[in-house]
Amino acid sequence: MPDPHLLDNPIWNSLIIEHASLALGDDLARRYPPDIGPLSGFPDPSDDAYSSLRSLAGPSGIIVLFLQSPPQPRPGWSLVRGGVLTQMLCPDPGRIDPAPNPVSAELRPLTAADVPAMVALAELTEPGPFRTRTHELGLFFGVFESGRLVSMAGQRTRVPGFVEVSAVCTHPDARGRGYARMLMSAVMADIFAHGSQPYLHAFDDNHPAIRVYQSLGFAERRTFHLAVLKNEQ
Repeated sequence: MPDPHLLDNPIWNSLIIEHASLALGDDLARRYPPDIGPLSGFPDPSDDAYSSLRSLAGPSGIIVLFLQSPPQPRPGWSLVRGGVLTQMLCPDPGRIDPAPNPVSAELRPLTAADVPAMVALAELTEPGPFRTRTHELGLFFGVFESGRLVSMAGQRTRVPGFVEVSAVCTHPDARGRGYARMLMSAVMADIFAHGSQPYLHAFDDNHPAIRVYQSLGFAERRTFHLAVLKNEQ
């Protein structure tokens, strides 16, 4: 059976197991390559771990951590953004929407050819870190209107038995049409089809999004403290 305790340190465990081939770093700290994103992790927040992170971040570099307690940046680091994240898990596929293709729009898997449009949509809507190689972490789906990508969702970190749903975003011009829900259902269906359970992270004060996730069968599991840190050295 999958071990849900792996989700108590999801970035680190993803980087040492399922995404180990992508990881940069050592046994003290690891991160994804910069062109995938700034997500980073460590087994414990020791001084040595932060020293290892500094070399991974580089001068003026940014790293993103999910912490057990509120961030207390070490000397030479500045906190760019914080906040409390709620981790949610969906153990049962029974409440997934059928996700039919929307009227007058196209829903399809995204490919490397779609990366410029994916990056542009992420920069506009800010669903979280998204770079030119983020799409390599898993399957992404998008909705197109008149050939323009207006909504997307995909997969990010993963540990045995669990895959994260991420980068859920919709262009302001296309909101209110149910695209995010349809795309999430498509991503979730793929995760379940491969024998895993979907999980996600949302800011704990983003109540509208959390209600949507709950309606799709997600339940709150635990919280993390987000730390977006900049290396000032």
